[in-house]
Amino acid sequence: MRLIDHHCHSVVRDDLTDAGFASLLTESDRAPVPGSSPWDSALGLAVRRWCPPVLGLDPYVPAAEYLARRRELGPAEATRRLLRAAGLDACFVDTGLETAGGATGGAALLSLDELAEAAGAEVREVVRLEYVAERASVGSGADRWADDVLAALTGAVRARGAVAVKSVLAYRHGLDIDPARPGPAEVARAAGEYLAGPATRLEHPVLLRHLLWTAVDLGLPIQLHTGFGDPDLTLHRANPSLLTEFIRAAEPFGVPLVLLHCWPYHREAAWLAQAFPQVYCDVGLTLSYTGQGARRVLAETLELAPFGKVLFSTDAYGLPELYTVGAAAFRDAVGAWAADLRATGCPAAETDRIAALPAADNAARLYARPAPPGGV
Repeated sequence: MRLIDHHCHSVVRDDLTDAGFASLLTESDRAPVPGSSPWDSALGLAVRRWCPPVLGLDPYVPAAEYLARRRELGPAEATRRLLRAAGLDACFVDTGLETAGGATGGAALLSLDELAEAAGAEVREVVRLEYVAERASVGSGADRWADDVLAALTGAVRARGAVAVKSVLAYRHGLDIDPARPGPAEVARAAGEYLAGPATRLEHPVLLRHLLWTAVDLGLPIQLHTGFGDPDLTLHRANPSLLTEFIRAAEPFGVPLVLLHCWPYHREAAWLAQAFPQVYCDVGLTLSYTGQGARRVLAETLELAPFGKVLFSTDAYGLPELYTVGAAAFRDAVGAWAADLRATGCPAAETDRIAALPAADNAARLYARPAPPGGV
């Protein structure tokens, strides 16, 4: 099955310690309590199921044996095997994370070119709004902040041929934000407050809202983190239904809004995709983390979301294993869903056509969409 991974991240270049590897099997940035391990989770078990055969081992070998084999092969060869086992046609990579943090000690990630070579796939960039804005803020002033940020975002998108932009509003504030476009005076006042503060992390709600509307003006699809993630967010404020008023306000502009991850609010996301023409959703990251529940989660999403509005992603980050697992979990889940559909009498050719929509066809159509006049 052809796959386009429409939202993912790069992977570490060098070997990891056992603790560093395990830290990337969880969304938590905290050390596990004594006697527990991230390996003992649905994701850890999925890695032990899908990845050992790629490295020449039996499924479900102990973690220590798997890690020893990985080191025997070396990081470059293990990464190449695991990425290619995912069988991806293309990866759209969020470059807003420079390193793998936590217990990895800030391990360096592969460049986009290195990732493309290792995966044997086309790699395109997704520009993270907050990452660019924070860097554009250095040396800026309150009255010119909006112009400096717009210039930086436009330059980043054009220079790198980005297919989309992404917001992590859910982490920086929560999705329960005023949907209205802020005026220039309000933005300048907020920029003054932000620039006068000690922190470089952009959390001011007015500026975050301004970034969303700047992205609307750019005209590219806007990916938004929703649902679960690391402890930096408050889960109930990451419910995508909180974006409903912003979705209504942005609807006349026709810019696609892509809801990422979504669990445990995947049914809310499916409703938004059904109700609003410009809304899309995925269950990337979710399928990897829910293990045997992946079939159920995907089926629940497809209960209501139009088949042409659901996208495949892995949200893989740090470990190439997460590409392997994400792709395997999706193929397994969509295959089971298609088998159930065929059991109702739906022709095989039709189920294959429908399954191909979230796998690759929807992403190929969505991200090939030209920007409107005045956009990038």
